[in-house]
Amino acid sequence: MKKMIFPKPLKKGAKIAIISPAGAVEPSQLEKGIEMIKSKGFEPVLGQHLYTKFSNGYTYAGTEKERLKDINWALNDNEIGAIWASRGGYGCQHLVQHLKLKNFIHNPKWYIGYSDNTVIQSYLLKKGFVSIHGQTIKTSSFGVTKESYELIFDILKGKAPLYSLKSHQLNRKGNVTGEVVGGNLALIYALLGTRYTFDFRDKILFIEDIGENFYALDRMIMSLELAGVFSKIKGLIVGGMTNMGDEKENKSYEDSFDEFAYQLISERISKYKFPLVFGFPNGHIKDNRPLIIGGKAKIKVEAKVKIEF
Repeated sequence: MKKMIFPKPLKKGAKIAIISPAGAVEPSQLEKGIEMIKSKGFEPVLGQHLYTKFSNGYTYAGTEKERLKDINWALNDNEIGAIWASRGGYGCQHLVQHLKLKNFIHNPKWYIGYSDNTVIQSYLLKKGFVSIHGQTIKTSSFGVTKESYELIFDILKGKAPLYSLKSHQLNRKGNVTGEVVGGNLALIYALLGTRYTFDFRDKILFIEDIGENFYALDRMIMSLELAGVFSKIKGLIVGGMTNMGDEKENKSYEDSFDEFAYQLISERISKYKFPLVFGFPNGHIKDNRPLIIGGKAKIKVEAKVKIEF
């Protein structure tokens, strides 16, 4: 197993590129995040098409060519120290075949995002680089916490996260050490069978999702089962399952850890013996705490859950 490559810690004054690789955003949605970056002593550099809009069955942040131009600029500009996605949505799959890492491989940098950004993070992982599955710059309808951002800045400065959580009733006890892979379940599912899918062998898988009917959730879990994913991994972490089930129920974003979704997942993987963690605070939730994709983590699932990178 090759050793994963970590970017160098950021120093004060470092430039952080902000790009929109998927859905469109309004300037007002990023104001607080941009000011926060400045307040931490870093310089936000806005992608040329950060606020561009292109409608084609979905409102993207520009055409595929425009979004690709921004992400390849951010990946390869040697003056950029980190890349922070403005939001997720949909569109990263358009870009993944055309990503360039010519300069990036000599000057690795953190890529920060979640949701649709799982596609980009899968690509980087396949190339041997870690990334941060954490809160985007956009202030979303389900809010963000100051602590979520603070933990991202800690990682950027070289400090790895350490988590201590209450144990969920569906957890499965055990200790395991391994690289963390995964992200948004819908995108993990969408990448299965492609050359961009995660390598699941001996990994700790993380999953989260939003707005899926329960049968769709079951279908995705079944696809992972049929692909042999659960027979390969060493552990599973389940984060937010937000606004799941029948949309007519009008569930609020406060229902971030849907118990029926958790029960469904637990039943589907009941034959496996790996340690299992439910209720990790990451995903389309207010308290979206970062995980390092590709980072090696030690997990202890007992009366309390401890996760240490």
